[in-house]
Amino acid sequence: MQPKFKGGTELAKLKSLLLGTCAALALAAPVSAETLTFVSWMKGDPGYGDWWQEVITEFEKTHPGTTIEWTKVARSDFADTMFTMFAGDNPPDIVHLASFEFAPFANEGWLEDLGPWIAEANLDLTNWSGQSTCQWDGKTVCLMMLYTGYVMAYNEAMLAENGIAAPPTNWDEYLETARATTKDNDGDGVMDTYGVGIALKDAAGLMYATQGFVQDAGGSYTVDGKPAFNTPGVIEGLRRLKQLYDEKLIPADQTSGEVRQLFIEGKIATTVDGPWIYNTMKTATPEMQSVLKLSMPPGTPPVGGTSNVVTMPSDLSDEKKQLVWEFIQIAASEPFQKRFAELGSSPAPRAGIDYADLIAQEPYFSLFIESNEAASSAGIDRLPKGLELQFNEVQKIFFEEVQRMLIEGRSPEDAAAALQTAVEATL
Repeated sequence: MQPKFKGGTELAKLKSLLLGTCAALALAAPVSAETLTFVSWMKGDPGYGDWWQEVITEFEKTHPGTTIEWTKVARSDFADTMFTMFAGDNPPDIVHLASFEFAPFANEGWLEDLGPWIAEANLDLTNWSGQSTCQWDGKTVCLMMLYTGYVMAYNEAMLAENGIAAPPTNWDEYLETARATTKDNDGDGVMDTYGVGIALKDAAGLMYATQGFVQDAGGSYTVDGKPAFNTPGVIEGLRRLKQLYDEKLIPADQTSGEVRQLFIEGKIATTVDGPWIYNTMKTATPEMQSVLKLSMPPGTPPVGGTSNVVTMPSDLSDEKKQLVWEFIQIAASEPFQKRFAELGSSPAPRAGIDYADLIAQEPYFSLFIESNEAASSAGIDRLPKGLELQFNEVQKIFFEEVQRMLIEGRSPEDAAAALQTAVEATL
């Protein structure tokens, strides 16, 4: 089947890459009917990766003779890899996508309408967090797997040692904390500890971190579904990021994973992240774990929103569609949604789950619920309304223009104007 592209520069570019790329993708090799392919960036990750492995184990246990071939693709390469596989007519059987990147796949008609499957299974999606994002052209093309609000992780000992009695709750306190905890201990001109951890090397991490500053300044990347990158709130958010960078309060050229690692090693005092940061904190040494804490982020409202979805290709065989749906049903079941909350340290999207025992075991679970509710009630989503189809490209544009602002010393106003022009050109 020849893929039909409905527009968008990202898809057009990828079409020309198919011949070379598909040959290099070992994970795209044909498999037997008894094997389902599953591609994800979460494999091996503590928490959510562990949960997916348990779902796979349960599926294989209840489906003797059928196995799931699970392959990891780095988050930074994931969207392009999946576009290439779908456009090459060789997608994975179990489709796992970030919620901010599924729209182009749905727009191409590549995703199955799950509505009939949901109806036949009597799966109740009432108040299922973030599920409305999975609607495309009147169809339910995916199941939302996570809606979450961000939290701030901080090193209590680093703050106390530098005269900071409590975690920051606003921008001024945040800046004061960052300055106090950024240190060149041996005088060699290289910072040994930093006040703030931001993934300057990750397009997604950079855009979300800046979004927190933008929201706290009263701004938004879009207004009424239209790009608003040149508005005062966005400019102020960019100015805050640039100030942290110019004052060398952020380690340069770090990925999200590297920021988390530096944090648990005691080299970063604060970092704002999803609740999954808590699982990373648990991998620190016992001594370090005792001083690593969580609180609400210093900005209001917190960054949050839909995270990732699961679905299947529309042109999958009927036999495999049935198997994939049964896999999705396991993931959506109440026991596994409860297990999701336990392993992921965050509320599951399924409504009606009793978290009393989790709150009793882990007091931070109340914080995760608080952040979720704060972000949700404010209508916050990391996916800007109106830019769903272009978001992968917009994210790259944002990364490139903000990097120019930081490295070349351009003003936030100039960066905002360039962003607005470039994003409008994608529409």
